[in-house]
Amino acid sequence: MILIVICRFIFIHTDLITRALSIPLPLPQLLWSSSMSEGPPFCELKEAERMEPLGIVSEAQELSQSLADRSATMIDSNPPFFAAYGSLFRSRPAAGNHEAEAVEECDLPIVDLSRLSDELQAEQCKREIVTAASAWGFFQIVNHGIPNGVLDRLRAEQVRAFRQPFKKKADEKFLGFLGDSYRWGAPTATSLKQLSWLEAYHIPLSSATHPATTSTCRCVIEELSSAMSRLADRLMGILAEGLGSDGSYIKDNCKRNTCYLRLNRYPPCPVAGEVFGLVPHTDTDFLTVLCQDDVIGLQLKKGGRWIAVRPNPGTLIINVGDLFQAWSNGLYKSVEHRVMSNPHLERFSVAYFVCPSKETLIESSARPAIYRKFSFGEYRQQVQQDVTLLGYKVGLTRFLASCRRNKHTNAQFPP
Repeated sequence: MILIVICRFIFIHTDLITRALSIPLPLPQLLWSSSMSEGPPFCELKEAERMEPLGIVSEAQELSQSLADRSATMIDSNPPFFAAYGSLFRSRPAAGNHEAEAVEECDLPIVDLSRLSDELQAEQCKREIVTAASAWGFFQIVNHGIPNGVLDRLRAEQVRAFRQPFKKKADEKFLGFLGDSYRWGAPTATSLKQLSWLEAYHIPLSSATHPATTSTCRCVIEELSSAMSRLADRLMGILAEGLGSDGSYIKDNCKRNTCYLRLNRYPPCPVAGEVFGLVPHTDTDFLTVLCQDDVIGLQLKKGGRWIAVRPNPGTLIINVGDLFQAWSNGLYKSVEHRVMSNPHLERFSVAYFVCPSKETLIESSARPAIYRKFSFGEYRQQVQQDVTLLGYKVGLTRFLASCRRNKHTNAQFPP
């Protein structure tokens, strides 16, 4: 009995001495992508000081080392958000936590495209597509014709591409595609509400006609973009038919080589309540085809309230863009949406944007027209100008046919 008491006494005191002598390790190696030479992030020291009196520093060190061993590659690949936007975090207001908003989860309308092959169900299926585009601006599709194997292969290549060191991603052209495809953060942000905790490869598919490499990733990108192009043509034809059009306008002006494919990655965000994964916006295109993983994050605005979209495996999400809203004279809705950041999980998605050539004229298909006539090039230029000068996208309200176009009370945000 005496021996047991002595052993317990030694164990307890040894543990206390160990805790007292523990020295905090550099936790930002886990949470922040900036290197140590860029200085500690804004809350590093405060966090360590809070942990030390509680006697949990040594436990934090062990957890830190364990996680660091498994995530060293991810840390090296993350963009340096805190280093680049440190001034925004230092000047941020005390309030403004996005997570404080009450958000309801929902399932989007779902349409089974296999019914289009059934003469008895085809018309009803088309009506459901038109209704969803009018009432929601968003809907899901199943039996869409894109093989799961293609989507799975692209996801694997997407993860591999984003795991590359940040410097390599920032300095090199992605697979030889034309243009500066790698993007991250928000260069024009002047506040945290304008910052997106996101990195992406925004790929102009005009590059697909000039292959610079035959890598596996390049091949699967071209295979998926071709499949999504066929799917988008089918859906836009149905939506055009809902307007009483034969769809030739869209077919003639929206070719695969004027469209874009974007590979998105949303890194874990240690200040998820203060920064969006992707800021609220509408899409600057005709139609978007989205494939997302099973991490919840997408939200859309309906009836003045934000609604969280539950991920649904095996489905693709379709949403109407600004150009279709203008061409349909407001019948189809380009709905504001956003992506919430996640403090623990990374999130991946792939988006196919149906765009015309910059010379294409967009004109309302009904009278009286809500929007004036404009070219796609003019619209994109105005969006870029507004984002640069104002920090957000004004969008279609700039192009109203009446004098109301100068009012920005319902301004929308950048794509």
